[in-house]
Amino acid sequence: MSSENGTGSGSGEDEPEQLALIRETVRQAKVPRAKPRTHRGAPLAERLPVARVLVNKGVLHLDRYFEYAVPRELDADAQPGVRVRVRFGAGTRNVRGGRREGGGLIDGFLVERVEEAEYQGPLAALAQVVSPEPVLDPALLDLTRAVADRYAGSLADVLQLAVPPRHGKAEAEEFPPPPAPPAAPAPGSWQCYPRGPEFLSSLAGGGAPRAVWTALPGPGWATEIGLAVQAALASGRGALVVVPTVRLAERVDRALREVLGPGQHALLTADAGQQRRYREWLAVRRGAVRAVVGTRAAMFAPVRDLGLVVLWDDGDAHHSDDHAPFPHVREVLELRASRDKCAFLAGSWSCTVEAAQLVSSGWAGTLAAPRETVRRVAPTVRTIGDLDDARDEAARAARLPSLAWEVARGALREGPVLVQVPRRGYVPRLACQRCRTPARCRHCAGPLEAREQGELCCGWCGRGEGDWHCAECGGVRLRAQVVGARRTAEELGRAFPAVPVRTSGRDHVLDTVPGHPALVVSTPGAEPVAEGGYAAALLLDGWAMLGRADLRAGEEALRRWMSAAALVRGQEAGGAVVIVAEPTLRPVQALVRWDPVGHAQRELAERAELGFPPVSRMASVTGRPEAVAQFVAGAELPPDVEVLGPVPVAPTRGPGGPPAGESWERVLLRVPPGTGAALARALKEARAGRAARGGAGAAEGVRVRVDPPDIG
Repeated sequence: MSSENGTGSGSGEDEPEQLALIRETVRQAKVPRAKPRTHRGAPLAERLPVARVLVNKGVLHLDRYFEYAVPRELDADAQPGVRVRVRFGAGTRNVRGGRREGGGLIDGFLVERVEEAEYQGPLAALAQVVSPEPVLDPALLDLTRAVADRYAGSLADVLQLAVPPRHGKAEAEEFPPPPAPPAAPAPGSWQCYPRGPEFLSSLAGGGAPRAVWTALPGPGWATEIGLAVQAALASGRGALVVVPTVRLAERVDRALREVLGPGQHALLTADAGQQRRYREWLAVRRGAVRAVVGTRAAMFAPVRDLGLVVLWDDGDAHHSDDHAPFPHVREVLELRASRDKCAFLAGSWSCTVEAAQLVSSGWAGTLAAPRETVRRVAPTVRTIGDLDDARDEAARAARLPSLAWEVARGALREGPVLVQVPRRGYVPRLACQRCRTPARCRHCAGPLEAREQGELCCGWCGRGEGDWHCAECGGVRLRAQVVGARRTAEELGRAFPAVPVRTSGRDHVLDTVPGHPALVVSTPGAEPVAEGGYAAALLLDGWAMLGRADLRAGEEALRRWMSAAALVRGQEAGGAVVIVAEPTLRPVQALVRWDPVGHAQRELAERAELGFPPVSRMASVTGRPEAVAQFVAGAELPPDVEVLGPVPVAPTRGPGGPPAGESWERVLLRVPPGTGAALARALKEARAGRAARGGAGAAEGVRVRVDPPDIG
């Protein structure tokens, strides 16, 4: 305890004198009060006495600037871009000394200061400048406003994604001046791509090339991104790299340290902790570093003199934000490339339909290796064909046919073997043995799954099920519909008792594995990198990914297969991949030929013929049937909009689905190219009007999402 509480050193006779001295010192120092003041009767700033503030309220009918008076004592710190606290919701009834008072305290950003207010009534005063650090510059404000308009959302919601929470210790740190630009890099492995050296040369010379890059299999993609970043820095500009997961961000982080050296870039990831993340973000904003690598939220990083944006694996679901208004990294980086006139590079082992459209529209070019180079470095891909059927009649029906066993047995003599399983868990999907009806929880209708101990429980709510019986036929016996990663590891452990079995999934993700013989069972996206590459890979249960009722099922299955197969040694080194799926299907044939671009181009042509995204723009409206019908009927939609639905919404796990016991419907709104902005504007106005008429609860009655990733 301090002496202010009477427990300090010295005699009791000195305590009143010490307390009086402390109070006088505090009074002279004018320490600000803990509670923000109303500034009643305080003089205003002599210049620009009115501040326009964006309050941190995500409701759409309040998506505008509010005006506040600037007291003289806050004049120096109340600069555009700083965080402030204001009193909000007081109304006009409580006015004293020409100032509004009352209302609740709320955070916000000071956007600009002006001489005169547009509002003619009395203004409330700024309550507090939280920090003099200007975190919202005009460029970031314009970008976030454009994103909010594109996705029919509020600016406050986008700013919550763009500006990390404040940390006082991080703001107090001093940052060194930016390092000198590095020398332009040698092409290195970019020579494998005919236009690769030209792309780097254009970057180093201050150009702004745009390219969709189909990377060669193997781990070299991170180093190639590092060389592209070095080329952008050599021109005196900044660079931004966004990847889907923290593991991949750390991989690019290591590559940048090898290429550029330490202290040349910032790493922005959600798991870094508030202080470290804010410190890295401040280093970027203040210009101490010019290069950034990070996950989804890094797409808004305030890089100075931005010269290059890089996106890796744009088809990964992690690039689509889970918070309103649900922006996608690809679209945000396209906006930044167009607004900042900087270079754009979208790379992946596969190719999405959206990336193929960027090329077909002429917005971006292609960076791809010649076919002979691809055939040399890619592994051999084998399917279960007619010869295997003749030798093994059960090959097509077997989960692990004889071809897969033979390839795994031979490859384990040379190194590790990767086994990709679509589902985690033990037996994550069960059905009635008699009528094949899926087994569901009686409480929330979620799927029942079997644990390793033999217990039945719900995969959504976690409740146990000790007395299950089929609601259709009354049967009491179950069969496995899908076998999970842990059950697969158990079966392979019995089949290969002398070989260690390792698993990698959501609960425990491995980053790397040694190069000695082992079986590595992984779910999609959690595949570790093997030292020297895998000797072989088995891609099991292909039907589980191809059978999803979604427009992107084939594209997503191919992306996940290629992400696993790219970790296997090349054909010259004996690498092999076995895909257990119907060999005549288009995604399987694309994997065999290692031709993701051709698959994406054919998908794009078919979607253009049918009017599906990305050729058209779509939005989904989901909620209770009566709320959806009222919303669509009341919205002033563009005249060329096509209303598809409504259709029932199936129960789903986690946020975004209907609560237990409620039935929801979904309507899709489709417009032709060029009308997407009008559709987003109409939906935003309809949501704002609904919220203004009925409060925040009315706005939450429906969920609107522009460019939904899953449309069925």
